Amino acid sequence: MDDNSHRFQTMMAAPVALTLTPSLVHEMILRTRQEPFSQRAQLVHLQRKKNEIKSKRRRRRQERFQCWAPGVPRIECVCEPQFGKSDFREHREKRVVPANETASLGIVNIASSSNLLTDSKYVQLVLDPSLQLLSRKQRKLIRQNPGILHSITGGVQSAIRECKWQFRNRRWNCPTSQSSNIFGKIVNRGCRETAFIFALTSAAVTHSVSRSCSEGSIESCTCDYRRRGPGGLDWHWGGCSDNIDFGRVFGREFVDSSERGRDLRYLTNLHNNEAGRLTVHAEMRQECKCHGMSGSCTVKTCWMRLPTFRTVGNLLKDRFDGASRVIYGNKGSNRASRADMRHLEPENPAHKPHSPQDLVYFEKSPNFCTANSKIGTTGTTGRVCNNTSLGLDGCDLLCCGRGFRTLTERVTERCHCTFHWCCHVSCLNCTTTQTLHECL
Repeated sequence: MDDNSHRFQTMMAAPVALTLTPSLVHEMILRTRQEPFSQRAQLVHLQRKKNEIKSKRRRRRQERFQCWAPGVPRIECVCEPQFGKSDFREHREKRVVPANETASLGIVNIASSSNLLTDSKYVQLVLDPSLQLLSRKQRKLIRQNPGILHSITGGVQSAIRECKWQFRNRRWNCPTSQSSNIFGKIVNRGCRETAFIFALTSAAVTHSVSRSCSEGSIESCTCDYRRRGPGGLDWHWGGCSDNIDFGRVFGREFVDSSERGRDLRYLTNLHNNEAGRLTVHAEMRQECKCHGMSGSCTVKTCWMRLPTFRTVGNLLKDRFDGASRVIYGNKGSNRASRADMRHLEPENPAHKPHSPQDLVYFEKSPNFCTANSKIGTTGTTGRVCNNTSLGLDGCDLLCCGRGFRTLTERVTERCHCTFHWCCHVSCLNCTTTQTLHECL
């Protein structure tokens, strides 16, 4: 051992006064760099790195802002970048979908406050507490079809608007609320109104998803290109047909998966769901576009187009008026055919069996004249009626014989609007007197 090494060890063993020469200082620095970290120093270093990573993630999660999407109401977001699948649990974006967007997907009758749903691109969706927790199959379907959630919510919004329009002059006018159940307790019953709600919402989801496929809003489906080639003497298949087959399959898997049990309610709900989808499919129409010189129609290109949802609503409303009351049927007791035993049959044997597109119910509708919180009816008090009509919107029928009162009000609205070049519109304010009749 040389003299410098001996002096270095002596200094580390006991704090004695030494004369630090340049050569000794240089040797101490080299030895310090060559000495490995102790186990305690390594643990402290790793813990410091972990704390730094956690702090960065916490700051990213706390950067909240308000954002909007085209055609979608206000959404609450957490601004975070995209990460790999390994960081999926810790880097997500939250969206709040209002209750009026996701009303009745066959799951309107039970509420839950812990309904988390994972969408594509690492987005965690928090649905409104007015819906029950979506099933595992429903969450899987949404993850497998990026972009389809907006189609579903848009379809159910259309169903709510159409339901209110079709029953605007009825005692039951399709009321909705912001409570735990969008359509109220009527969905827990088995009456005509329940059948219409299930059929309309199922048709709306199928209609919206089919249209979104042709618009390119869903990554897992496109236009229906199966119809190709010549179709007739002067036309051929082309263009972009609405993908009704994808909409029907997805609607059946998504909406029907929320039904549970094997009782009469289960069978009627499944039947009405399918009736809504069949109505959309049966109303597909062929559209064509002409091609030729100087506007001539020497060749036509045709494709299949969905009907307007108002057409679907009108058809379902007609089937609501002619709905069939059914009972639980039993074909026999053979265990091998137990799956085929469950079916619906008319309550009155003299009536003809219902078709797949007919609506069915199994109990009488409640009295919608008076409010009843137990069965969820709001009554007709305060409803506006038509005193000159003898139909369902007339004051005699709508007010259930209770009478009505007449109100007069002055309404001011814009009128006589004129466009001025360029570019503004000037209008006058017109005041009119309107007479209203309200049920007592």
